[in-house]
Amino acid sequence: MAEDREFPSDSKLDTTVPHSARIWNYWLGGKDNFAVDRAAGDEVIAHIPDIPVGAKSERAFLKRVVRFLVQDAGIGQFLDVGTGLPSADNTHEVAQSLDPRCRVVYIDNDPLVMAHARALLTSAPEGSCDYVEADLRQPEAILASARRTLDFSQPIGLMLLGVVNHLMDDEQAYGAVAQLVRAMPTGSYLVLTHSTAEIHGEPMLRVMRETTERGGTPIRARTKMELERFFDGLDLLEPGVVTCSRWRPDPDSDEPEVYLFGGVGRIG
Repeated sequence: MAEDREFPSDSKLDTTVPHSARIWNYWLGGKDNFAVDRAAGDEVIAHIPDIPVGAKSERAFLKRVVRFLVQDAGIGQFLDVGTGLPSADNTHEVAQSLDPRCRVVYIDNDPLVMAHARALLTSAPEGSCDYVEADLRQPEAILASARRTLDFSQPIGLMLLGVVNHLMDDEQAYGAVAQLVRAMPTGSYLVLTHSTAEIHGEPMLRVMRETTERGGTPIRARTKMELERFFDGLDLLEPGVVTCSRWRPDPDSDEPEVYLFGGVGRIG
């Protein structure tokens, strides 16, 4: 049986209810989670056994997208909102392995994430990383913080992986993403992944309802058409909004379709 680790002390850290970042860490095989997170994660797995596959598939998606943005699109800076707990192949690690000069700003609203990010996510000397505790519902605060590290006269990779699905209200979700996109320089890219029920149907909707009812981080599914709306006015790259495992997969990939859809759009 897993034991709870010693975590940084923080008065805002609530260990009595599950948190999406810690559940995600558990599914990825990490140890930065509590018993309540593991219990919630196991309950989801009981309904949808391949749920950890989706978590790992999204991480592989991140690696492919960052590789494309740095190598093919010439992006040298990233704003990663809803970063989650540090794991293998974080945005700055992938980017700086290709160009050590890359700069990354991480945003999350969980104090545990920020405590671990500051301790574990070390930038290459040629580049930089910054960590800001903020919420996607506060795009102005995110942008103000990001400007301390990123150059808004140059293109930016805006990473919104598995975070917009925690905004339950459509107007708030579309509005927050649009406000961030409008602030991005021409030539920037929006990278977005989101939970959907188009693969698992009702079982996925049920576990989302149960997670929210338990007091966990609220989460909802959106359809492919609803996700495409986040890219309105952008140049949506091929193959469009698809299951993460099908976005420009590596030649030897045999990943199944997963419950997270993703897309990449060029801004301007």
